[in-house]
Amino acid sequence: MNDPVQRSRGLWGELAPWLSLLARRRGRLAGGVGLMALTLVSAIGLLALSGWFITATGLTGILLAAGVSARLGIYLPGGGIRAFAVTRTVARYLERLYNHDTVLRLLADLRGRLFGVIAGLDAHSLRARRASDWLNRLTADIDTLDSLFLRLLAPAGVALLAIIGLAGFLALWAPVAGLVVGGLLLAGWGWLVVGQAWLGMAVSCRQVGLREALRGRVVEQLQGMAELEAYGALEHHRRGIEALEAELYRDQRRLGTWVALGNAAVTLLMGATALAALWLAALAWQAGLLSGPLVVMMPLAVLAMNEALVGLPAAFTWLGATRGAAQRLNGLRQGVRQDAPVAQDRAAAPGAAAPGALAVRLENVSLHYPQAPLAALEGLSLRLAAGERLALAGASGAGKSSVAGLLLRQLAPGRGEILLGGTALADWPEASLRRRVAALTQHIDLLDDSLAANLRLARPEADEDALWAALAWVELADWARALPGGLATRVGEGGRRLSGGQARRLALARLHLLDPDLVLLDEPFAGLDAATVAKLRSRLDTWLKGRSTLFLVHQLDGGNFDPPGIDYCLTLVEGRLGDDISGLNT
Repeated sequence: MNDPVQRSRGLWGELAPWLSLLARRRGRLAGGVGLMALTLVSAIGLLALSGWFITATGLTGILLAAGVSARLGIYLPGGGIRAFAVTRTVARYLERLYNHDTVLRLLADLRGRLFGVIAGLDAHSLRARRASDWLNRLTADIDTLDSLFLRLLAPAGVALLAIIGLAGFLALWAPVAGLVVGGLLLAGWGWLVVGQAWLGMAVSCRQVGLREALRGRVVEQLQGMAELEAYGALEHHRRGIEALEAELYRDQRRLGTWVALGNAAVTLLMGATALAALWLAALAWQAGLLSGPLVVMMPLAVLAMNEALVGLPAAFTWLGATRGAAQRLNGLRQGVRQDAPVAQDRAAAPGAAAPGALAVRLENVSLHYPQAPLAALEGLSLRLAAGERLALAGASGAGKSSVAGLLLRQLAPGRGEILLGGTALADWPEASLRRRVAALTQHIDLLDDSLAANLRLARPEADEDALWAALAWVELADWARALPGGLATRVGEGGRRLSGGQARRLALARLHLLDPDLVLLDEPFAGLDAATVAKLRSRLDTWLKGRSTLFLVHQLDGGNFDPPGIDYCLTLVEGRLGDDISGLNT
């Protein structure tokens, strides 16, 4: 990738998916480019016409003072100057307003696309990175891509068109001056776009990764402050953060130097080009080809081009950051196609099984997480008849959660077959699967919304009577009625305003409201006091009749939870079924 042509092809290929997304709003983009061009044309016209008018006025005054008869129409150029001034001001305001609105719309498109990509990832891919990494891609990486139109494509394109237009305009009076000015400005434009990008590509691209690493380390330190302090590792961790900061600042200083170099190049370019235009115009005046006011107008028109070029050095020096963000986001898109078969379109999938309890069968199923040293499941085969209750016991890490993830289709097996209700799990329609299979896991997901909104995740059409009934089923109705807001009470981010037991019972109420045919329960009464468990156990036993149930427990004998009505128990040891299979029939 050392060849510039190969690098440009690689850059184009990495940006192409996001450019195609921008093209969906080509009408708005064209409008924004038009406003930018109008602003620039007004600026050039204002400075050029003002220079011409001031010079013409001065020369006319000198002639009149010398007693020479002279005449100058002031209304047309004066009106032109006012028109250019007003147009530039209004166009600048509208351009900023319109283009920033466009960029916000583009960011919404990009985030919508990326959120769809992340939603399509299975647990294999999601567990490969921390939550902060996914958030970084959804926010920081997308924010970096906003420069693609507003700071890179549109300004560079408008500047190029303006250079060509200015060269043609000057060539109307002095062809040589037009050619020289056009040549110098085009050469300068090429350096500001290609040269500055070449200088900063690697370093600015590295900035994306460094910033993510720094954010991750800071979050780790804040979340693990107690542990780091307890084990005497806080200073070591802080030194790691300081090393990342030093590297980040060193690269930023280097990029700042190159941006300053680009800004100096713009100043030298504009000065040299204006001087060349003035010299060539003076030669044309000496030859009697130009008037004095036109001689002044030509270099001033060139100086007005500074507005088009001044923003290019910083934008293209940081082009690598945009490229780095695109590379990371493209990696997610590729990860969906390669690692997430659960995200396939099932619009044409066969219908689900008939209503009622669902039978489950796993045949020789294996599962291996990326970069994990051992398989999570290896050759697992088990059967759960419709309406039966199975307790799958095992220590932490034995593979119980992996079995639940497979049945919820959050994971895809590396090998083997999974049947649900006699139909291959992969063929189930998404809506039907989410309606008929549900789980209460160790991790409780609650939104920063009201009690009612969190319950209605299970059944959006549920009325308040149904919500109160679900809360009463888990012994939360009296507590909720005593709250000032009742069902409108917000639970906080992740349910932080609730105790652990209240959050777990709210999740159990949501499960009751959904009324699924296959229920997966991972230590459903964990964190609850004995009196509450005694009340809920009998209710759960009654509710589970007529449903297929899979309990995930650490142990039965001596454990803190005795699953009600178990038909039989299997023990899972390091991803394989143990030798002891108990038929409890209780």
